[in-house]
Amino acid sequence: MALTLYVDSARWRAHQKSVIDQFPGIVPVCKGNGYGFGHERLADEVSRFGSDILAVGTTYEAAKIKDWFSGDLLVLTPFRRGEEPVPLPDRVIRSVSSVDGVHALVGARVVIECMSSMKRHGVKEEELGMLRSAIEDVRLEGFALHLPLDRTDGSDAVEEVITWMDRLRAARLPLHTMFVSHLRAEEQARLQQQFPQTRFRARIGTRLWLGDHEATEYRGSVLDVTRVTKGDRFGYRQQKVASDGWLVVVAGGTSHGVGLEAPKALHGVMPRAKGVARAGLATVNRNLSPFVWAGKQRWFAEPPHMQVSILFVPSDSQEPRVGDELVAHLRHTTTQFDRLVER
Repeated sequence: MALTLYVDSARWRAHQKSVIDQFPGIVPVCKGNGYGFGHERLADEVSRFGSDILAVGTTYEAAKIKDWFSGDLLVLTPFRRGEEPVPLPDRVIRSVSSVDGVHALVGARVVIECMSSMKRHGVKEEELGMLRSAIEDVRLEGFALHLPLDRTDGSDAVEEVITWMDRLRAARLPLHTMFVSHLRAEEQARLQQQFPQTRFRARIGTRLWLGDHEATEYRGSVLDVTRVTKGDRFGYRQQKVASDGWLVVVAGGTSHGVGLEAPKALHGVMPRAKGVARAGLATVNRNLSPFVWAGKQRWFAEPPHMQVSILFVPSDSQEPRVGDELVAHLRHTTTQFDRLVER
């Protein structure tokens, strides 16, 4: 009995191909938990479709993935002086977001991040003059721009990239390769047409691996079902059951990522109202689980345990049976499955 990730492999790979076709020179990204699939699995997929490069989040991920992928590895976390040294092969490329970082990586292969409107990290416009001498001691693979997902101010992503291209050109820095993130296919095509001497390479993870929501599905196996009546006590905290029904023990707990949720940016009145409603219910121990039974998302009977969750299914619903599987709406990037099944 397990929390299982089911993958429609043909559909999943067809989606991969559609993204690859839209973004020539794509740099696939495999970071964190491998977008729910695991590092080894995604490294195999990237080898299968023939990419020459794979982007990872950290040097620690690069040290692990190097045994599963034989091409270049681009570390996205910028280098910092004093960081713990990790033994890595020469095919690893380091991201750098400061002039000092470039000076510290003599002989290394580097991609230099420019400060975008994300304002997360990157070399600033006024520092470009200092880069000309610094890059003489490294093997420059290109520059990079990590762009925001939303542009609520109405600004244009292409114009932001063009602005940086003009700055780099004015500083007499080489423009043979520009790594970009969060551009649409038509936006990248516009840039490639305007700057034919520069190779634009899109770093893509979520859109590549998780863009087709129908290609994957999590399901948790039902391990036990117990009939309860109103007023019965149950669980660690011996709470009372509010009405007749069943306590359903299903595979999938905190160790799998069940019950974990990243903060969301809410826009508009209705999403905010729903957020307030959920918060209010949580104060009286009413928390909606990600598990679906008989067409409805079911409530946690109590907070999820380490490897299982206990749900309450009311008596007016169909009774679950041991061995049934409940669809679970889980976030791939925070979920660890027990097994993966190809369909």
